[in-house]
Amino acid sequence: MATTNITMRMDAHIKAQLQELMSDLGMDMTTFFTLAAKQAVREQRIPFEISREVPNKETIEAIEEVKRMKQDSSLGKTYTDVDEMMEELLH
Repeated sequence: MATTNITMRMDAHIKAQLQELMSDLGMDMTTFFTLAAKQAVREQRIPFEISREVPNKETIEAIEEVKRMKQDSSLGKTYTDVDEMMEELLH
């Protein structure tokens, strides 16, 4: 089977992390990319899930705040009218 070279750009920090991981797994980056390419062709899709990054610290804190507010309604204000809520939020 004939081979070809591929040139690509990657963040240096990510490259170093990937090289370390591949080394720990007993393979090099060429083997990793070849495996990923073969699987993509075989499955006719990207061979892994693509999703958003894990929420940042501020988002995690906001989620936790909402959980606390749901458990103790005295921690926040409730509304029965969306227009009233929007009026207060915007002013």
